Parts: sequence; C-alpha cells; structure tokens
Amino acid sequence: MTNHYTDREHPIMNPNKVLWEKGDFTRIAASMRESGEDVVRHAGIAPGMKVLDLGCGDGTTAIPAAKLGADVLGVDIASNLVAAGNRRAAQAGVSATCRFLEGDACELRGIENASFDRVISMFGAMFAPRPVDVAREMVRVTRHGGRIVMGNWIPGDPTLVAQLLKISTSYSPPPPEGFVSPMAWGVPGTVVERFGEAGIAWEGITCERDTYVFDFKGTPAQFVDTFRQYYGPTMNAFEAAARDGREQALRDELVRLFEGQNRSQDPEMTLIPATFLRVTVEVG
Repeated sequence: MTNHYTDREHPIMNPNKVLWEKGDFTRIAASMRESGEDVVRHAGIAPGMKVLDLGCGDGTTAIPAAKLGADVLGVDIASNLVAAGNRRAAQAGVSATCRFLEGDACELRGIENASFDRVISMFGAMFAPRPVDVAREMVRVTRHGGRIVMGNWIPGDPTLVAQLLKISTSYSPPPPEGFVSPMAWGVPGTVVERFGEAGIAWEGITCERDTYVFDFKGTPAQFVDTFRQYYGPTMNAFEAAARDGREQALRDELVRLFEGQNRSQDPEMTLIPATFLRVTVEVG
C-alpha cells in the first residue's frame, strides 16, 4: 500500500498522511466509542464475515466488529493510529481476528477484488483526496451481495462537526488549487454520482441522516482544547490563526459552539450529538 507521492528524485509525503499523523486522534476517538459500537450493530455484521474498516483510526468500529465474530482488517493512512489500533485489539483480546495496516483509501494496494462482505468507513475515507478513486476501490474490494457503509459529515449542517470544520476553515489559508472538499461526501447527489462512476446503480444506494454522539469526560472548553492539541484540522487552524493574531478569537468561537451544542446536565461532562449522512451501498 502506498503512503507517498513521488517525483524523480525525492519522495514527497502524502499531505493527507501528514494531516492525520499530526497530533493524536485517539484522544478524540475516546469520546466516540459508544456510537461506534452502535454503527456496527446496525451494519448487519455476522460471525465469520470479512470486514474492511477504511480510515479506521484506532478501531472505534473495527474492534466492535471483531467482537461480533467478524474477521476484520482496519486500514488507515496514519501509522500512529494503525499502531494504536493494534494495541487496542490486543488489549481487547481480538488481535487474532482484528488487525490494522497502513494504507491509502485512494489505492488499496495488496487487497484483492471482492475480498470483503462489509466495507465500513466512518468519517475516514471521506477525507481522502481523490473521492472517485475511493468509491471505485470500495466497490472493487466488496464481494457480490456485500455492502458498503459510510458515515459522512454534512456540509452546512448546524451540528458540531460541520460547524467545527467550517469555523476552522475560516481561520485557515485558502486550500490548494484542485482541492475537493471532504464535505461533498455528505451530499446525497454527489454520493450517487461517485458510486455511479464505480458501477453502482442509484437504486442500490441509500442515504439517511443519522446521529453520532461525542461523550467527553470534561467541560466543553476542555473538549475544545483537546481538539486544539490533538485533531489535525483544528491544529492547523490554530497555527494559522496564531500567525494572524487571532488564536484567542478562534478558541472563543469554538468554546461558544461546543457550549451551545452540549446536552449534558453534568457541568464536568460534555455530550454533543452530531448529524451525519449514513450511506449504504448494496454491491450486486
């Protein structure tokens, strides 16, 4: 599996890999465990199935799938998250049926055609830079009669993640030419178009709004600081804001967002629901 772009003389680090190896996403993922288990329960996973978790992080959905008896491969662009996933699988006692490898969702080298009964990607593959290639690869590695399940954040949605990314973008430099927003994966028409290019008829694609809940053991302001310290996109936004003398303004705006979205009655806990687009693709 490839992790680098290359020119004739020097390897160039894949910028997507650099982004997700920045910080430590496991600190964010710790607040996402229960919803990850809920996703797996609704994915139709049965013992003996082969499951690919693409953009798997440290195993928020991969490990629950293995606990249901599936044979799971987690693939992520970030080597630190792959290592964390393998550690968590060992701690959970499922390392025999749940392993994590470094790889690129745009080009799943080393994975054979029609290898998996389920391909799952919760807020992972949506960030890969070549979305049409991602759709083709997911379809390619799914068996006939298998299913792809994606969770994608929705552009312009008033809930947490879409607003977090929107605010962060407003403090950041313009994206490079040719940049394709990951949020386009949250638009049903775009989803149908991309999987259509991969050979899936629109009748085999379902898009539904669903809710993912962040459950953080701390105040909303502390949760903001966790994103600031450990979540690549937010870290980049703070670095850009600091260069413009707007670091405190960004933090204040995010604290207002997190406090406004918080549903916890405990002042020392944060409970924030976030709406996403659940995409189900039947591969026939």
